Amino acid sequence: MQCCFMSVQVPGYRQEQVEKGLKLFGQLINNKVFLLSFIRTLESQRSFSMRDRGNVASLIMTVLQSKLEYATDVLKQLLSDLIHKNLESKNHPKLLLRRTESVAEKMLTNWFTFLLYKFLKECAGEPLFSLFCAIKQQMEKGPIDAVTGEARYSLSEDKLIRQQIDYKTLVVNCIHPDNEKSPEIQVKVLNCDTISQVKEKILDAIYKNVPFSHRQKASDMDLEWRPGRGARVILQDEDASTKIEGDWKRLNTLTHYQVPDNSVVALVPKQVMVYNSVNNSTVSRTSASKYENMIKYTGSPDSLRSRTPMITPDLESGVKVWHLVKNHEHGDQKEGDRGSKMVSEIYLTRLLATKGTLQKFVDDLFETIFSTAHRGSALPLAIKYMFDFLDEQADKHGIHDPHVRHTWKSNCLPLRFWVNVIKNPQFVFDIHKSSITDACLSVVAQTFMDSCSTSEHRLGKDSPSNKLLYAKDIPSYKSWVERYYSDIGRMPAISDQDMNAYLAEQSRMHTNEFNTLSSLSEIYCYVGKYSEEIVDALEQDDSARKQRLAYKLEQVVAFMSLES
Repeated sequence: MQCCFMSVQVPGYRQEQVEKGLKLFGQLINNKVFLLSFIRTLESQRSFSMRDRGNVASLIMTVLQSKLEYATDVLKQLLSDLIHKNLESKNHPKLLLRRTESVAEKMLTNWFTFLLYKFLKECAGEPLFSLFCAIKQQMEKGPIDAVTGEARYSLSEDKLIRQQIDYKTLVVNCIHPDNEKSPEIQVKVLNCDTISQVKEKILDAIYKNVPFSHRQKASDMDLEWRPGRGARVILQDEDASTKIEGDWKRLNTLTHYQVPDNSVVALVPKQVMVYNSVNNSTVSRTSASKYENMIKYTGSPDSLRSRTPMITPDLESGVKVWHLVKNHEHGDQKEGDRGSKMVSEIYLTRLLATKGTLQKFVDDLFETIFSTAHRGSALPLAIKYMFDFLDEQADKHGIHDPHVRHTWKSNCLPLRFWVNVIKNPQFVFDIHKSSITDACLSVVAQTFMDSCSTSEHRLGKDSPSNKLLYAKDIPSYKSWVERYYSDIGRMPAISDQDMNAYLAEQSRMHTNEFNTLSSLSEIYCYVGKYSEEIVDALEQDDSARKQRLAYKLEQVVAFMSLES
């Protein structure tokens, strides 16, 4: 979707002609008869893939972003068609809007994304960010394996370190990289942290309120330990002292370097160096080529260990990197080598302890999302409007089962929009999401999904740990969802006049954020691919024939073709 922000790239002599063609095509996209026929024709083509459907829906919504009133009218028609088709094909009504298999469903996602932006920014964003920060801080209080991504504290059983890891918290005093004279910054780290993990924690402390994309990157910095008397030691994940045993190489940690509590450290620009594995001297990158054969030493494990190569040996040597726990997914490992795994009851207790620490943050987020009036913020009109539309469709098709109506609403908003936001806060904020944070957010998102379900969750000893973890909370969350849907149903209906005024205001808020011509150019690619089928469909439609839409499309094609 990068194209939506870029201008159309064509040779200068064709620029004017192409822009004229795209503007004419834009007029057709703004014609409801044409647009509906265009979408239906594309969806009837066997080669029009799921990816294409999502792409076309997103491009159409960016083109129509300044005309949300019209976009909403088209969306309602497409959803109405989808509901009719779903019920005609005897699919279970609850499956409606479950996936994103049509242009309509993806347009619905984008419609909510546009219209809930203000609510997310002013209301739901704060508890979402607080939850992300709480998870990150809690995970980093204990060891996190830099290779496997497993952690001492986790909500996800898959990402839990099951072995006992001895560790202690240290404080390092970091000299500010931008101002050596300013006070040192105290940063809590663990003695078992790798050097890269220490660098990340220091950068988090230094650039606490700076967007992640504007920060220095850990990979561009070296960690310098200053033990006193002017001494300066560069610490790295791998260097001459890295321990290699057999075919396992362990990443360096603060313990490896024997860095004590309250040490002084500094982040300095990275010095690009490679090492001579014979005499442990350092050589610059430019003169490294003559040492290449020495560095890529692939002798026996014993000689490998004694020679201590300075960089990761190549794949032929078969050396595996580890940090806290050896990853035993390799076929040559014996069962007895797996270390002392804790029994499931013990680590379920650990998961529950972590869950308890994060409970308030999860509750705050769920309560904000499932409240019609939270902290002075009114329910976005888009939600009431779309839920009423779904109820009207249910009435029209004689669907009175409250479970089906509930499921339609859940599939439409919480499971389509909110789950994606909860799992991917980096879509909303300029942050970095680590694999352990991602795993924990996935557990929260699954709990959110279970809370929106109308089916009973029967739990047994073989149930996944994430289901057991929130088993006592889900009934409460479900009651929040039911009350939320009920409260919305009782609110007075929104008049078309009020909704159109709201949509016009939302359009104005985001005017000129996208490059419309570029998006039109991307949509036009599908005209090029299916022009015959699109023209045929227009010629068979009475309304399209009256408006001569096939002829108008051929005019666009003439402007856009290379021969003209």
